[in-house]
Amino acid sequence: MVENIEKENEKDFLEENQNIEALNTHTKIKKYLCGEVVSLKDNYSKVRLTCTNDMSVDEMGLVHGGFTFGAADFAAMAAVNEPYVVLIGSNSKFLAPVKVGDVVIFEANARFEDARKREIDVVGNINDIKVFEGTFTAVILQEHVLKLKLKRSKKVKKNDSQNS
Repeated sequence: MVENIEKENEKDFLEENQNIEALNTHTKIKKYLCGEVVSLKDNYSKVRLTCTNDMSVDEMGLVHGGFTFGAADFAAMAAVNEPYVVLIGSNSKFLAPVKVGDVVIFEANARFEDARKREIDVVGNINDIKVFEGTFTAVILQEHVLKLKLKRSKKVKKNDSQNS
């Protein structure tokens, strides 16, 4: 019986994954910590987070909110799905506890504000129970944020040496 359930779940998972386009962002993210994309469309993503003992903060199996937030953030960035998308703000509500063994499904819908800025609504559910709700704000950069930081740093050093 358990084997039949596992085969059904695998079948559902494979059917859902047929719609996944190429993920263009956060490609090195650790799925076991931040979830796995199970559906990806224009301005939409669905991420599944399976909560493990490594996420637990106590003997009761309460999962640290950082893992919940991390998966919601990943869902938001995947919904935008641009290589250089960066989170710049969020407003989050943790509505119910998450425990070891729970599977949280995050659905993210990106809305356009302007050419580079996005607002993304994310909801996390365990079955029919809403455990997380948030709005994320992100910007799309032309290159990696750390490359931009290096360029600014080099400019400042150059200006400082010229002014000395």
